[in-house]
Amino acid sequence: MKLKDLLAGVAVLETNAPSDTEITGVRYASNRVQTGELFVAVPGYATDGHKYIPDAVRRGAAVILCERDMPTGTLWVRVASTRQALAQLGANWFGHPAESMQVIGVTGTNGKTSVTYLLKELLEKAIGAKVGLIGTICNLIGSEELPTERTTPESFELQGILAKMRDAGCTHVVMEVSSHALYLHRVDEIPFRVGAFTNLTEDHLDFHGTMENYRRAKAILFTRCEKGVFNTDDPTAEQMIRDASCEIYTVGTTGQPTLLGEKLELASDHAAMTLREGAEEVRLRVGIPGRFTVSNALVAVGIARQLGIPLKTAAAALSQAKGVKGRIEVVPTPNKDFTVLIDYAHTPDGLENVLRSVRDFCKGRLIVVFGCGGDRDRTKRPIMGHIAEQLADLVIVTSDNPRTEEPMAIIRDILAGMEHPPLLVEENRRLAIRQALRYAQKNDIVVLAGKGHETYQILGTEKTHLDEREEVASALWESK
Repeated sequence: MKLKDLLAGVAVLETNAPSDTEITGVRYASNRVQTGELFVAVPGYATDGHKYIPDAVRRGAAVILCERDMPTGTLWVRVASTRQALAQLGANWFGHPAESMQVIGVTGTNGKTSVTYLLKELLEKAIGAKVGLIGTICNLIGSEELPTERTTPESFELQGILAKMRDAGCTHVVMEVSSHALYLHRVDEIPFRVGAFTNLTEDHLDFHGTMENYRRAKAILFTRCEKGVFNTDDPTAEQMIRDASCEIYTVGTTGQPTLLGEKLELASDHAAMTLREGAEEVRLRVGIPGRFTVSNALVAVGIARQLGIPLKTAAAALSQAKGVKGRIEVVPTPNKDFTVLIDYAHTPDGLENVLRSVRDFCKGRLIVVFGCGGDRDRTKRPIMGHIAEQLADLVIVTSDNPRTEEPMAIIRDILAGMEHPPLLVEENRRLAIRQALRYAQKNDIVVLAGKGHETYQILGTEKTHLDEREEVASALWESK
């Protein structure tokens, strides 16, 4: 591709590179640069890509895209923001794939994964759409599953994934859109048909600093989409709507939203409600337990309505939906009279929601095993300790992903929010799970919170295998 075509739409401040320079590829990691490629020097938080310009040049980079430190003896292009430019480069390189599909973005602290999976199934069953999915657990391109490291990939990678979805014949793409992705320009150059807001609770303050900064990052989505769906049960929705420049559609279980969910029914194997939109009423039953299933289903149906799908059609399709791995997932416990659930709840709101939801159908005691991630927002740790103590009958505090923090230091932060000592403090998560199963009695429910779909634990800088499903199975086998 000619440099001038690659830079189309990019605000170039100055350059010494001829516009007809042939570019064979785009890289933002210097150790992957090959001869003839353009290297983008992206400033990061751990390091700065400008430091690696000499390495990229040695490896044969044809052109350097930078904000400063223009190298001598090679071609360069200077821009105000290489992050913003990278998004435009990706769209240009892959032929603006998002323009040929209907892209739906879901943002919020909790519920993004569940909503995207529910919506994927809804679209497939309601209108026979071929749907691509981009999210926390994996990326789905047709029937192909790809692992993912971020909720929302870096902009150039994201455009590549969208191109694969386009080439595979996808008509719709549903994607989780994180606050980081919005703030760091990863989703720039994506024309969102619909954006959706689930809720906002404390998370990622290590990155954003304040809740208002966090909210404003989320709000960016609703300046980039044609239509917006807002869960008005969350008090933050009011301000999100005020800041939005898109068409507004509201959902909720109270007040007067566009789509009202009422006459709720919560059971151990499903959640049900009556959907009311104007004079139309439809009963919806989803085979996923939990009060938050109601909110997630309302958002999914709201998106469907913004895409023009009739209410009855959307409800009928959603009634066939299955659960999401790691979201209130039931773990087999053969020949046992207690239940084990795995959930990704790793925020105060997420933990509170899952524990309150389980309370709705728990006939025995509620036992929770949880910890908090290291090198992440410390302020939420005592809050989560308080929530667990208030809502569970038995609490076992353990490790999540301690990363480079000392595990017991994290646990002490959690305990600071608790008035009474928990049942058990067990730093080793495997042993903590076994302790919980030994305490479990008839009709009890054990909630393993925090890991969800993850099958690893990050200790220091290393990932070690840890699949809680395997740990439960192993513990039950050992107890025979």
